[in-house]
Amino acid sequence: MQSITKEKTPFWRNKRIVPTLLQALFLILIVSTIAYFFLNSVQGLKKIGITLGFHFLTSNASFSISDTLIDFSPSDSYGKAMLVGLLNTLKVSVLGIIFSILIGLIIGIARLSTNGLARLFAATYIEIFRNIPLLVQITMLYLVVFLPLPRIENSIHFFDIAYLSNRGNAIPWFAVHSGWGVWLVLLIFGLFLARYIWKVRIAKQMETGVRAFSMLWGAGATIFVFLIAFVITGQSPLSISVPVINGKSFSGGYVISSEFASILLGLITYTSAFIAEIVRGGILAVPKGQTEAAKALGLKKSTILRLIILPQANRIIIPPATSQLLNLIKNSSLAVAVGYSDLFSVGNTIINQTGRAIEMIALIGGVYLALSLLTSLLMNMFNKHYQLIER
Repeated sequence: MQSITKEKTPFWRNKRIVPTLLQALFLILIVSTIAYFFLNSVQGLKKIGITLGFHFLTSNASFSISDTLIDFSPSDSYGKAMLVGLLNTLKVSVLGIIFSILIGLIIGIARLSTNGLARLFAATYIEIFRNIPLLVQITMLYLVVFLPLPRIENSIHFFDIAYLSNRGNAIPWFAVHSGWGVWLVLLIFGLFLARYIWKVRIAKQMETGVRAFSMLWGAGATIFVFLIAFVITGQSPLSISVPVINGKSFSGGYVISSEFASILLGLITYTSAFIAEIVRGGILAVPKGQTEAAKALGLKKSTILRLIILPQANRIIIPPATSQLLNLIKNSSLAVAVGYSDLFSVGNTIINQTGRAIEMIALIGGVYLALSLLTSLLMNMFNKHYQLIER
């Protein structure tokens, strides 16, 4: 009996080998292209006497930065200048995220209000700020709103505690006392205690059907912790510092520069308009039967929105809202248009002084990438809290 030999499939027709080879070739092509341009850049820099490296960050910056969170002088290093720029970027980004979420949530809910005036205002807000380019809004705020303000000698004041001028806007601010550390620890403990008591009272209310005044109990626990902190330290953690005009500048309080105010307001109005539409879409995606069932139980509209509608809408709101928050962080680099010393603006100044474009662009890009990844991680953790648990 003649044996049947099985013919071996050629490797170029193997459905497992061919895709792997194609992917390997594509990877080699990408790596080769990047290596070609990188080596070409290195050779070009060598011809003009520049070698790649970050040792220049230890050299004196020789330029000043007006708006800083930490002390900085021209004698400090480029590395510290980049740190100042990073802190300024974080300041405008964090504040922008907080206020964009709050305003976007309010406007989005108002967009669905039964009150015609509130609905019209929300729709107008969204359509105006969503459809004007962000750079135009920032420039308009800076050139039309803040720069035309009067000089500091003739500044607009509010009861002599807040001032508006083209040299900056001064507001009352907090002065920290020596016992603030104890207050901070007890504040965190008080918030956890208040949340625990609130959950216990809510559970009791759900079990017995009798109103348990959970919010009052939580507030009482927080006040009790504050009293303990006051007894321990013998003073409050903060006091109010009121600004006063001192020649050509302000002393006391907190001065908000025109550049910072322009970029912050621009980011807030632009981003909150998009978040408002995301909130509206998320609320509309919740089945109407949920609202009707809650009304049949006699719940108030505010309770329905807070405990039934928004928790379900968050599953739809959070993913697209995360993209808007990432856009806000990256759009903060537009601060260079109004002269605010953020990370990109400081980096651009260093490039002009040192010619280290490759290193600085890589450093700036890496920092923005890290900030975006961190924001995505935090939002994904928040989103996981609202995800449906399935088998």
